Amino acid sequence: MPKAILSVYDKTGLVDFARGLTALGWTLLASGGTARLLRENQVAVTEASDYTGSPEILDGRVKTLHPAIHGGLLARAAESDLAELRRLGWEPIDLAVVNLYPFENTVARADASQEEIIENIDIGGVTLIRAAAKNHARVTLLCDPGDYPLVLKELEAGGVSEATRRRLAAKGFALTARYEAAIAAYLRDEEMPLSLNLFPVSQLRYGENPHQSAALYSYTPGAGPLGGEVLQGKALSYNNLLDLDAAWRCAAAFERPTVCIVKHLSPCGVASGNRLAEAFPLALRSDPISAFGGVIAVNQPFDLAIAQALGDLFIECIAAPGFTPEAQAALAKRKNLRLVAMPEVSVAPLFELRSVNQGVLRQSVDLGDPPGTDWKVVASRSPTEGEWIGLRFAWKACQHVKSNAIVFAQGEATVGIGGGQPNRVDCVRIAAQRAGDRSRGAVMASDAFFPFPDSVEEAARAGVTAIIAPGGSLRDADAIAAAEAAGIAMVFTGVRHFRH
Repeated sequence: MPKAILSVYDKTGLVDFARGLTALGWTLLASGGTARLLRENQVAVTEASDYTGSPEILDGRVKTLHPAIHGGLLARAAESDLAELRRLGWEPIDLAVVNLYPFENTVARADASQEEIIENIDIGGVTLIRAAAKNHARVTLLCDPGDYPLVLKELEAGGVSEATRRRLAAKGFALTARYEAAIAAYLRDEEMPLSLNLFPVSQLRYGENPHQSAALYSYTPGAGPLGGEVLQGKALSYNNLLDLDAAWRCAAAFERPTVCIVKHLSPCGVASGNRLAEAFPLALRSDPISAFGGVIAVNQPFDLAIAQALGDLFIECIAAPGFTPEAQAALAKRKNLRLVAMPEVSVAPLFELRSVNQGVLRQSVDLGDPPGTDWKVVASRSPTEGEWIGLRFAWKACQHVKSNAIVFAQGEATVGIGGGQPNRVDCVRIAAQRAGDRSRGAVMASDAFFPFPDSVEEAARAGVTAIIAPGGSLRDADAIAAAEAAGIAMVFTGVRHFRH
């Protein structure tokens, strides 16, 4: 009877996969928390400590580090290895389901203590992954919940193929290599080298222009574009991928159903609503001219209502955490439209790299205001309830616009966006021009401080009633005075959000 060991932090899809294994006659071993989840869901499982006869110790630091488990994983198919296991009273283990403590996520949190970071260095999980991957000639490793359906399908068909086992082993070693590199990056001094493991996803037809060659790489082997899956349409281009990434980052930053339309790497319309179909027309209205030939990202499954709301607008690509069958059938009529199903509403990894001449820049991802950010009303008039709604929305949206970013918003929708200009006042003028009459009563967000009062004065002439910005200029008093003179409510956040 085949045996599996399960020890996971991320328990996505685990119960269904475990049920699939038991239905095929597998016996399951699991470490403490994983075993508890399976028992709670009426899945038969033996706790690893009961199998080894050795309890978990050191407050869970040692769970699966035992020769009964690692001998079971590392035993080759040779009779001599199997006989040695039998003599010791152990059995071969044929499949390992493992993922790791979230070290990178923990390090990225501003409130994480040194003790918490150290305790999120996984030992047993990494060891299980390496053992199973080393012995992939016999053992199947699963370190990505996204691979559960594939492996279950192959098991139902008679067994996991050698090619799949080898691919999954490579994914495991890539994961542990990246994991160890992240730990080293935390512990090392600044002179230590940065190691990267990148895996080819696809050769692209060309880069930004036809005379430039290009290729897409991923941090994990076997991953799709941006970690998603292309469901229809021709291959994604270099520029498509950049625009989709910008749109996805923006849409994923919001909790309410949100639509982001991007053209040339900067949002031209962002809106939230009770449903995507309500948000889309508002996002489109922000700049319908620029939206033509753009890309769309949403943070909810793309349904038929929003598919129909697209009308005859020409769109290059759509990214969403899934598409309903009805929406996909409707969108299939647009032969050249690329659909990218994203695995979850998130942005990962938590760092980003940019090439410069003879080097690379690395920085953490801007995920919004750090915990504990304290917004302050700095003008005599406080924003109204409606203005607060607009300010919160515009502040989040402007973080995804190229600096100098200016966003005009009415409620939870942009009405004018200006960005990417060498000076801020021109961006205000662009946003006001695109908003037109809708600038009257709008709120304005600025990604950085006002070096002069002219941007505030320009906003006042456009009819803006409330402004949110970081503050921090030597001439803050002049900007505040300009707001006071126009009766504008003004809020300073103390946090800048440049996006160069």
